[in-house]
Amino acid sequence: MIPRFNGRNFTSVTKEMREAFERDGILVLDHLVPTEKCDELKDHMTNTIQSFDPSEHASIFSTTAQTHAQDAYFLSSGHTTRFFYEEEAFGDDGILVKPLELAINKVGHAMHDTDPVFETFSRQSAFAALAHGLGLADPRLAQSMYIFKQPHIGGEVVCHQDATFIRTEPNSCLGFWVALEDATEENGCLWGIPGGHSGDMPKSLFVREGDGTKTITLDDTPYEEEKRLPLPAPKGTVLVFGGLFPHMSSANRSDKSRHAFTLHVIDGAAHYPADNWLQRPADMPFRSF
Repeated sequence: MIPRFNGRNFTSVTKEMREAFERDGILVLDHLVPTEKCDELKDHMTNTIQSFDPSEHASIFSTTAQTHAQDAYFLSSGHTTRFFYEEEAFGDDGILVKPLELAINKVGHAMHDTDPVFETFSRQSAFAALAHGLGLADPRLAQSMYIFKQPHIGGEVVCHQDATFIRTEPNSCLGFWVALEDATEENGCLWGIPGGHSGDMPKSLFVREGDGTKTITLDDTPYEEEKRLPLPAPKGTVLVFGGLFPHMSSANRSDKSRHAFTLHVIDGAAHYPADNWLQRPADMPFRSF
């Protein structure tokens, strides 16, 4: 069983929290983010979507068929805000069959540096305390995503490790997953494999190659998915996990969305390889809290 901690009055990482994180690979803090802050971010995203012109681009995000990974729209998203659709938002004729607000899979990947509302949310003091308390000497915010997990069509996310996609040497990737709505087994909450974060490297690397990408397999041993546990998260709960923690989520076939915000932080003291898919212009380096 993965322990849960009350995050309402969180100020710093305790010994018990650090031990749980090191043992399981994940730290669960219920109600860390106040409900009103979750609602403010949701409302802001609703307004942000209205600025998106659907004719601008139609990039579909999928972890089962990563066609988006060869997409310049995706590969140049490290310093701006881009919109990605659910696979099932389109009919066979390629036309959207859902309203725009119910068709988007996620928005990413630099809102924490380009949007004042997302910046304030991302740089809240509790996140900074968690990053320092869990071992990052010089935490830098690398990537932000708003994930919708839409009703009925919210896509499956297969078992993976975040260090596959955000790699440093040595590994330092830390993910903050914030439930902006109640996440349940019904609407596609995360599942994770406690203790599955052993080793120094992820099982695979997702890297740039020329104008595209490729996946390099380092370890073809299957994830021990029979050991996975559900991670239901009431609104405001924050899941913090290391880059080697295996996690996944099922498709959402319910009539309830599962909005979440994800922030990835790395240690500025670590090397960030040039073949990471997510790159930024030289005049826009990763910044701290």
